[in-house]
Amino acid sequence: MAKARVAQAIDSAWQGFSTLTLGLFPSWNATTPVSRLIRQTASSHKKLLLCNLGFALLLGAAEACLFAAIYLTLRVLTGTALPEALGWPRSLVFLLLLISLLILQMIASFSRAMTGTLSGRIAARCQAQVVPKVHRFILSLSYGCASSFRIGDLAHRASLAPLAIQTEIEQTSLILSDALLGAIYLLVLVLISPWMMLLAAGLALAMVFTQSRLRPRIRQASREVEQQQRQIASALTADLQVLRLLHSSASTDQANHSFQKRLEGLEQKLRRLSFLRSLMEPIGELLPMLAAVTLGLLSWQLTSGRPELVIPGLATFVLALQRLNLRFAKLGLSFNMLAENMGRIELLNELLQHEGKIFRRRGGRPFAGLQREIRFQGVTLRYPEKPDASVRDLEFSLPRGSTLALVGASGAGKSTIADLLVGLLNPTGGEILIDGVDLQRLDLDSWQRHLGVVSQDVLLLNDTIAANITFGMGDSMDSEAIRKAAQAACADEFIQALPATYGTLIGENGHRLSGGQRQRLSLARAILRQPDILILDEATSALDSHSEAKVHQAIQAFSSGRTVLAIAHRLSSIRDASEILVIDGGRIVERGNHASLLAADGPYAALWQLQQNQAPSIPLPRP
Repeated sequence: MAKARVAQAIDSAWQGFSTLTLGLFPSWNATTPVSRLIRQTASSHKKLLLCNLGFALLLGAAEACLFAAIYLTLRVLTGTALPEALGWPRSLVFLLLLISLLILQMIASFSRAMTGTLSGRIAARCQAQVVPKVHRFILSLSYGCASSFRIGDLAHRASLAPLAIQTEIEQTSLILSDALLGAIYLLVLVLISPWMMLLAAGLALAMVFTQSRLRPRIRQASREVEQQQRQIASALTADLQVLRLLHSSASTDQANHSFQKRLEGLEQKLRRLSFLRSLMEPIGELLPMLAAVTLGLLSWQLTSGRPELVIPGLATFVLALQRLNLRFAKLGLSFNMLAENMGRIELLNELLQHEGKIFRRRGGRPFAGLQREIRFQGVTLRYPEKPDASVRDLEFSLPRGSTLALVGASGAGKSTIADLLVGLLNPTGGEILIDGVDLQRLDLDSWQRHLGVVSQDVLLLNDTIAANITFGMGDSMDSEAIRKAAQAACADEFIQALPATYGTLIGENGHRLSGGQRQRLSLARAILRQPDILILDEATSALDSHSEAKVHQAIQAFSSGRTVLAIAHRLSSIRDASEILVIDGGRIVERGNHASLLAADGPYAALWQLQQNQAPSIPLPRP
């Protein structure tokens, strides 16, 4: 019962807090993805935020009592308060006031320390909660949509997410607590001297005017800095991705020059942003001193120069005014940080908004395995930014257990066909039928789990050999199964020669391995999955003749009984395929088996004649 009441009280308090923040802060009340993320993150931290606000209230109460105690203490010291009228000795009253000052300051310091601690916890939780959400969103995009972003740009925007959300929540909480303290200081000032509040009001108006002039400039300067930093991060990532190419082509100086050009103007923009930020503090220090000097002169004149009448009220008033100014300065800093954060918010909104993005398909009919055939029926793929279709009007079938080979010049559309079959791209026309069911209606995850893909562009992790072979398989694979897959891919021999065998770290994208070794790891990964359908996209392009023969033997043994789509440059490797399609300009220009295509004396026969002087390769298995 008690827990239910506490939960109800927390919900009621949070409802009030939410109503207040939604009314005061546009970034919380907007319909943008970041606004929703701010509200969700704040709601999950509502206990911490309410505790933080509670300690701010306690701090405010302690500060108000502290000013009252200071005022009374000064009156006792100057003799304008007569504790003897209470029947207490002056020394006892003075001692009690000093003790109360110490206790009240301890309460205020404890409350201030707790607000700082809770703010730190909220920041840590934001980091732990927001980053996975952004990561999940990026992975929810379709492959084609995600690959349209520059990697450096995408990484930069994702890295901004926790800081942007944390800044909004943290600074909003600080604004509310500082505004509360500011209201308490204003109340103290009114109680001490209402007419002196005119000077405090002038101070407030001066601060507001300064803020209103500086904040838009800070926001614009921050937006410019964020935009250029995003471009710099993207350029740096691009250079790191082609580091081998830069060194092997003696292009490091050119890359440095190009990178330096991107830095032009950044220093000036950062200096301008720093200058605008730094203006608030000196202005905030000057105005209270002017106010204190003016107050002192006025008080001296009004009390005919009697210090015992001036000191208690003036000292307390100046102290409260100084605290009030500090709150104004902190409020200004918080609003400036929110203005500066708008650049990050806009970049994050561009990433997280759903408009104009294509997402990875979820749900659909589970795929249990190929029973009859795969059929491309009038399949066309056209990119919006390109006038011509990448592939058009494709009509062919791939029966279960057969081998279909695609040949043609580079850029003819062979890899695009493979990407369409995998589900990385969606056709803009026609259908890909799996046992008569449109691939678009199948559950994409269950379909891709039945595929084994070995590509010419091998993608490896900066991890161990074992982790790369088992990628996507979870942690349940035992070492014996991993080694058998490596043996089947002719990779175990070189792995055993490595310092830590299967525990060897291979570096970024496997740079410590040769091209042939990387490709054999990719084949071992596919073998470990035991797929129904095997897709070989130039699977032996990086191998020497000796390694190629071994890998072809492994492929021959592994692909027996499986459905195979093979893209090959060396025609000798696919001469035993069930059917060969010659692709040119995204169309099928010729089809048949090896013998019939040679007899037709067309494009395939011409390619065959060009390759007759090449070393023979072991062919793919007969269907």
